[in-house]
Amino acid sequence: MPTLRDAAFLLGAPRARDLPPDTGAEVAFAGRSNAGKSSALNALTAQTGLARVSKTPGRTQQLNVFALSHDQRLVDLPGYGYAKVPQALRHTFFALTTDYLEHRRSLKGLVLLADIRQGLKAEDHSLLQSRNDIPILVLLSKADKINRGERQRILRELAKVAPETAYLLPFSALTREGLEETRETVSQWLGLGEPPAD
Repeated sequence: MPTLRDAAFLLGAPRARDLPPDTGAEVAFAGRSNAGKSSALNALTAQTGLARVSKTPGRTQQLNVFALSHDQRLVDLPGYGYAKVPQALRHTFFALTTDYLEHRRSLKGLVLLADIRQGLKAEDHSLLQSRNDIPILVLLSKADKINRGERQRILRELAKVAPETAYLLPFSALTREGLEETRETVSQWLGLGEPPAD
């Protein structure tokens, strides 16, 4: 039985039709370009270089697929919202993400990363509304950057606007807060064995 630690790069798809056959189980990772998506994927799989971490936001510009088995996959969606990317290209990346989310039948769950200090932006809300038939885990990343009182205030505010299908979880790839719960959730969605221990 594979675990998240077995994730390995399979392919990069510039278009949804370039993806593997729409069978089995996938969990997608989405978020704004500076939300810490690559760091979360690396922490989740207990690998240091599975997803490229860059000081320059917006490096993920296609659908990056990581296989755990022949029918279990993680999909890293293009980051969106990075101001230095031309507007037309930003629109292309976001359209690719929404097309995938709306039409991919093997998608079993969505992990949306959002910087806890910035909250949910308009594009985040748009993605959260794209599917109401799958569970959504909202990782409020960089939770180590704020104190506990501020964190609780933000959680209360976001709970008022997030859809009922979304579960909000403070997360930090640095301190590993929320990591085990994320691993357990993603493993369950994919029908995997026990999540990897550190």
